[in-house]
Amino acid sequence: MQTLSIHSGATALATLKRDGLQASAVEIIPAAAGGPKGLALHGLDCAIFGQWLAQAPRPRQLIGASVGAWRMAAAAQADPIAALSRLADFYCEQRYSVKPSATEVSEFCQRLVAHLIGGHESEILTAPNYRLNILTVRGKNLLAKGGSLGTPVGFAAAAGFNAVARRHLRHWLDRVWFYDARDKSKLLPLNDFHTDEVALSTQNLHAALLASGSIPLVLNPVVDISGAPRGNYWDGGIIDYHLHLPYERTNGLVLYPHFTDHIVPGWLDKFHPARRAAGVALEKLILISPSKEFIATLPNRKLPDRSDFKRYGSKRQEERIRDWRFTVGESQRMGDEFLAIASSGEIAARAVLFA
Repeated sequence: MQTLSIHSGATALATLKRDGLQASAVEIIPAAAGGPKGLALHGLDCAIFGQWLAQAPRPRQLIGASVGAWRMAAAAQADPIAALSRLADFYCEQRYSVKPSATEVSEFCQRLVAHLIGGHESEILTAPNYRLNILTVRGKNLLAKGGSLGTPVGFAAAAGFNAVARRHLRHWLDRVWFYDARDKSKLLPLNDFHTDEVALSTQNLHAALLASGSIPLVLNPVVDISGAPRGNYWDGGIIDYHLHLPYERTNGLVLYPHFTDHIVPGWLDKFHPARRAAGVALEKLILISPSKEFIATLPNRKLPDRSDFKRYGSKRQEERIRDWRFTVGESQRMGDEFLAIASSGEIAARAVLFA
């Protein structure tokens, strides 16, 4: 059974056929929002960051939203396998009351981020081979005020505006891109949404990571991040769910370990099947995702996701944790397969052009 599905743009496929997949050619690694789905990529992340990219050290841009930002903050550490394992272990151990409040969930995520990067802040921000980028959103209008009424009404309005057209989200949210102060990404500036660009520092790294994963109505917003415009900050996946960014600006390849075989621009766009990424931005991109056959071997024949909290409930939390840990363990098979097909050159034969 093949555990991986490979998709690529035309330019990337031509490069694969000519040169194979060379670690030295990879310039950008995106990481999507998606909550528990990120657990299924643990073994692949460990193979890529712990072994494969180390063959060809060079500065690379790591760009993440939500759990993707947490994965990239782990990958940027001196021992990425240890950091990625800390993230997976702590994430699996989520336990909540019957009806957890946003404060309860926020407090867990605060502990998770502290466990992940505590004592490693300077290490991340001075990593010789990586430049971390964290995507968040900042509320406007009702979402700037927040509160028990403004937040749900504001996000309901944002969803309605987005249903008309994605661009209308700009009336409710701005993108705030936190970047490595040493080397701003070539993907900036962006003009699809108003985007504030804020340099990362030891003063705002923790808050930016927490904000990037603060799901509206599930967690509280992060308020007034150091060095950034004042306001309420939430999950970067609302605008940048699967990170459909102008990758055509890069000189090298974009290697994208992802939990699905397509790219949905914003979280609210997943309710609109026609809104899938296409065009020139995908030309240099290689997307690696779990195969349908592999997913069918996992508990409930699917990737872990937020519906599992309801599926297992508060009385079966240990079962959920067991099944999530099983998926983390099985993901090693994807990492092993990636290393095998990258070194053998088989990846070029396996790659399928984006539709």
